[in-house]
Amino acid sequence: METTETIIPMPRIGDKAPEFKAVTTQGEIDFPADYSGKWIILFSHPADFTPVCTSEFITFASMQNEFTALHTQLVGLSIDGLYSHIAWLRTIKEKIEFKGLKNIEVTFPLIEDISMVVAKKYGMLQPGESTTKAVRAVFFIDPKGIIRAIIYYPLSLGRNFDELKRVIIALQTADAYSVATPANWQPGDDVIVPTAGSCGVAKDRMETKVEGVKCYDWFFCTKQLTLDQVNHPEASKK
Repeated sequence: METTETIIPMPRIGDKAPEFKAVTTQGEIDFPADYSGKWIILFSHPADFTPVCTSEFITFASMQNEFTALHTQLVGLSIDGLYSHIAWLRTIKEKIEFKGLKNIEVTFPLIEDISMVVAKKYGMLQPGESTTKAVRAVFFIDPKGIIRAIIYYPLSLGRNFDELKRVIIALQTADAYSVATPANWQPGDDVIVPTAGSCGVAKDRMETKVEGVKCYDWFFCTKQLTLDQVNHPEASKK
């Protein structure tokens, strides 16, 4: 008898983050409810005790305080068991050095997903890569539980963690100041003012000087946000 496998659509930007309960290295979690009010980076890795993943976890753990300062919770996942996770993280702390980083303790939760339930909900299994290992997926989830950005990497490619941090800062900046961030934007660079929504606004933009705003044409206007403003977006709401 022919059987058909249920196809689970991959979550998309703007969707509510799929909910699940799971066992992790930091105890049981109810996701994303346990982190309501925080930004979340949910990321998957192919397998414990693999070199690229080890370098990534050392890097992420070494930057954890930086993400905490951005009100961001890190949550990892692989299709491995809890005891494998624990043994691997212990080995990282006791034996592994990467780019001068050593004695690194991973204290953010790492999800056990032997059943692949979570990996399938989030489209982390890519058959063209592997049917038994999750690719390097990254989901950026806002404090309301909405997926705001998604990045996928193949098994062979280690992630750029400075870029993951930049994405979180850019999303928070866009929300706080109702702006967009241009190509290669870094905190402290000029940002993009929203495009004019009518002919009247477009005309006003070209004829009226607004302090701090520079218009090259009706559709392309920038303004400066200082590094201090980017680092303290809560001040914009006062």
